[in-house]
Amino acid sequence: MTDLVEGILVQTTPPAGNIVRRQPTATPEQARKRKRRNKVIEVVLGIAAPVLMLAAWQICSKTKIVNPQFFPPPSQVWGAGVRLMKDGTLMSNLGISLRRVLIGTAMGVGSGVVAGVALGTSRWVRVALEPLLNALYTVPKLAIFPLLLLIFGLNDTALNISIGITVFFFMWISTMTAFLAVSPGFREVAATFNAGRWQMFRHVLFPAALPQMFIGLRLSVGVAVLMMVGVEFSQSSDGIGHLIWYSWGLFKASDMYVGIIATALMGLVLSSVVKWISLLILPWARTEILGGDRSVL
Repeated sequence: MTDLVEGILVQTTPPAGNIVRRQPTATPEQARKRKRRNKVIEVVLGIAAPVLMLAAWQICSKTKIVNPQFFPPPSQVWGAGVRLMKDGTLMSNLGISLRRVLIGTAMGVGSGVVAGVALGTSRWVRVALEPLLNALYTVPKLAIFPLLLLIFGLNDTALNISIGITVFFFMWISTMTAFLAVSPGFREVAATFNAGRWQMFRHVLFPAALPQMFIGLRLSVGVAVLMMVGVEFSQSSDGIGHLIWYSWGLFKASDMYVGIIATALMGLVLSSVVKWISLLILPWARTEILGGDRSVL
């Protein structure tokens, strides 16, 4: 069979009798070996990058390429961390901050999911509330913190609510967007089977929106840690944020770096836990959760 393209006969199908066969690029055993090799490479690269960074930091600080008063070598930071762990200062402050993050995140996620579902499933609710929520979203949450202190006093309630308000907006936007992004084809198929409003929500909208909601939860955990440090900077006598700020006031750079690293590890662990839970609950959405990476964690 031929087609005429710009006056030239072009053959669009192979001649009769010729059969095109696709050969597998690798056997199952080769595929497994390649997967194991790639996993080893990933682990090595994940470890090598921070190790090289710490080594460069150690060399630069010891040779005074950078000022060791402001950038103490990692060996000195490690010693400070061991000291703070032995006297209980690090673990007690870490526990207090973690409790605040978990309480604030739970408050924000619960209210944010409810608001996101309401706005994502009802056009009239969205028209009524979205402009107001968008306006409030742009207000710096630390600017609201003094008002919360006036209302609730100098206690953890104000800190927890400030974290919850920050998380609320991230979860509200993520949840609403996830519901609005559900393919119309899914809705049409359910409607074809006369699915009711609750059945549509339970069997179509909610499962389709869950992957994006979990991604929003991972972002929310990160901003909860950021907000926790911010409020502990401004008004707190304990917690990791207070440890960092107190160490800065005493010009203890090593202790300050211990607090910063502890904060980073807290965020990393919480984000990883949320990611693991999402993979456990949503096995059908691995590619979406991992960003196209199909390998096993």
